[in-house]
Amino acid sequence: MLGRQVNYVGGFLLQSPAASPALLGVGFIVGPQIAATLFAGAVLGWLLLVPLGLFLNPELAAGVTDSAGFIELSTEVWLRQVRPLAVGTMIVAAFYTLYNLRTSLVQGIGRALGDIGAAQEEGAGRQDIDIDFRKTGLGIAALAVPLFGLYWYFSESFGGAILLTVMMVILGFLFAAVAGYLVGLLGSSNNPISGLTLSTLLIAAVVMVGIGVTGSSGILGVLAVAGVVCCACGIAGDMLQDLKVGHILGGTPWKMQIGELIGVTVAAMVLIWPMILMDQVYEIGSPELPAPQAGLMALISQGIVGGDMAWPLVIAGMALAAVLILINAPSPMLIAVGMYLPFPSTAGIFLGGLVSWWLSRSLDEQEATGEERTTATNTGVLLSSGFIAGEALMAVLLAFVVGASEAVPWLVLPQIADSALGGALIFILLYYMLVRMPLNAMRGGGK
Repeated sequence: MLGRQVNYVGGFLLQSPAASPALLGVGFIVGPQIAATLFAGAVLGWLLLVPLGLFLNPELAAGVTDSAGFIELSTEVWLRQVRPLAVGTMIVAAFYTLYNLRTSLVQGIGRALGDIGAAQEEGAGRQDIDIDFRKTGLGIAALAVPLFGLYWYFSESFGGAILLTVMMVILGFLFAAVAGYLVGLLGSSNNPISGLTLSTLLIAAVVMVGIGVTGSSGILGVLAVAGVVCCACGIAGDMLQDLKVGHILGGTPWKMQIGELIGVTVAAMVLIWPMILMDQVYEIGSPELPAPQAGLMALISQGIVGGDMAWPLVIAGMALAAVLILINAPSPMLIAVGMYLPFPSTAGIFLGGLVSWWLSRSLDEQEATGEERTTATNTGVLLSSGFIAGEALMAVLLAFVVGASEAVPWLVLPQIADSALGGALIFILLYYMLVRMPLNAMRGGGK
């Protein structure tokens, strides 16, 4: 990390890409175009707006005397000025995305409402039998009761808890139907979960402010509703993919749905403990575990319900989104996300996109056939998926080791000093695995 300069009025914060196999894997999978669009947002935020913010406010850098202080100051400018601007851009971009999906949204909601009154036909085939909707409705009503109590506890308002529960049920039903419909129709990468969650958050926040439930109580209530709807949309997409595959293979829907319910229940009871441990070890929201989407939800809820929103910057971000839409930018949402994410993370994803481009270029040079190209690409995607899952699992495993070291003193991890050379070696190894290994697999060397 380098930030040395003579005059600290303005200037650039220079950081290297994160040496993260998961981030490179993400960039490889999404491809160079999406990775470049995301990185364009990072360049706009970190290499234009941060120096511009320091240039326009020279008094901020008056006491800076070394590069470490400049790095800290630049990060503060990004946190307090660039990120609120990115939030405004994301708000408009999210609604613009939903507007572009309006036909699919209407179709998904229409199908969901139509299924409410559709009775199961007698003599239907095994592949057409779902769980009875009346039982599903009773289950939703039963689960809404403890959630109402939770919202009451959070919001400290009986009326607010009723409104939050009603919004959770209605928005959860409609948005889960939309997410499931789009994933089933177009694939899991087309789940508009960010836009749907952000829409839920904004609706709930405006309603809470409208009835006078503000402060920390209102913030907790809004986040609780948005969290439930977000999970519902994610699970709906996953379930529709499973049901689609099950239908192709001749499965029975109601049996698969029961299996999904068991899986979700077990996961909810088990996964909370690793999450608590990871928060204790890494601290959610820290550079080691940034959790950008959770941070975005917290920032918006605190701004609207808590009254801490830097509205001039948010409005400027909305104007930026309008400009990006008018000039037909590839994806205003991706650009905003690039501005919002830490620069090393976005740069790591961009580097993965470049590796994907290099593999494609190598395939073109070798005049690979369609079958050979498919083999090489699938090998790279499979390795990238392994990097993503493997790094996530290792983070959990290391958290358990760190947590257990308090009870077992001899169970400690070796300390490895920060090394630019070590990081460079990781990139070289990842290049070999994502370019040379797929090419070898294409030639038959991986058999």
